[in-house]
Amino acid sequence: MELNTCRTAVHVHGKNIKKVMLMIDVTTADLMLAKDLGCDAVITHHPIGKAAINFYKVIDRHIEYMKENGISEKTARLSVMDLKKRIEIRNHAQIYSSVIDSAKILGMPLLNIHQPCDEVTTRVISQKIKERNANLVSEIITALEEIPEFKKAETKIQVAYGQFDSYVEKWVVVIAAGTNGGYLVARNYFENGISTVLYFHIDYNDLVKLRESNIQGNLVILGHLAGDSIGINALGNKLEKEGIQVVRKDIITI
Repeated sequence: MELNTCRTAVHVHGKNIKKVMLMIDVTTADLMLAKDLGCDAVITHHPIGKAAINFYKVIDRHIEYMKENGISEKTARLSVMDLKKRIEIRNHAQIYSSVIDSAKILGMPLLNIHQPCDEVTTRVISQKIKERNANLVSEIITALEEIPEFKKAETKIQVAYGQFDSYVEKWVVVIAAGTNGGYLVARNYFENGISTVLYFHIDYNDLVKLRESNIQGNLVILGHLAGDSIGINALGNKLEKEGIQVVRKDIITI
């Protein structure tokens, strides 16, 4: 996968990197803290700058996932059309250069790594469910609560829609696609034989639409901070094995 597709980018280049600050979101204050702590670079997860402006394009990953689960391409595209456009239009409200300009002024190398970390998280979650061979929604939750980041999180895994004791039948982890698919994506999974959908989170208005639809299915929400911490911790662990000192901030550490 190409970097621009992943919404991953190097924003300020550096060299001789021996100590990094690792986080999910970055601010100018974080850059200053990193400099005070003697860090040689800052690595953040969520897209910033041009990577953030092009973020709406990664929503097309929902189409790929839906097609893999038997949903027609036409239906999949219609499901994400409004979501993708809403994110693209929102770009015009962003002061997208602020943090990167701060990094340049401070001389602090800065990059963000997005999709690869999300892919790691998806694999960890999927593997845990497969290992447990869960038959009930409650068994999926019990299995995932064994993952340290979910176990330590203040926001607990919950069934936002459906029943705790429902049979799972077929399930899908809908994570590494920029953001959750909202009402339409969840509904189309349910209508096409996927009984249980896992999101990091969902907008309350989308949840209300699901409840009003009375469609059969289960939506489990996992928690954004905990979920992102899985992938970013894996990156931090890899860096440490390479001999780089890692300062973790705003991450559920394990």
